[in-house]
Amino acid sequence: MWIVLNNSFLSIVKNRNNENELLVRARVKGDIEKVFSNAETFEDINADYKYRSYIKRKDVASAISRELINIDYDNFKSSVSKDDNIRSNAYMNVWSALHKIQS
Repeated sequence: MWIVLNNSFLSIVKNRNNENELLVRARVKGDIEKVFSNAETFEDINADYKYRSYIKRKDVASAISRELINIDYDNFKSSVSKDDNIRSNAYMNVWSALHKIQS
């Protein structure tokens, strides 16, 4: 599952070795901690997502729920910081690609 927040992009998949945990992954250092402040992250320089953390399923669900409850904007693209040009441009590329599949 991809989670695209205005200040963080996460990929969340199952932990192959522990059904009670999920593997939360990020491409940008600090993105995991923006959502999971107590996460113990590690780096895997050979993986497609360099930054990673194993987090209990219930904790992931709680954190994502909090993110939903705390939405305070009426336009997602406008909520992405203009100071974060790399993220803003990447998100616009995703928006554009997905807009193309809209029928």
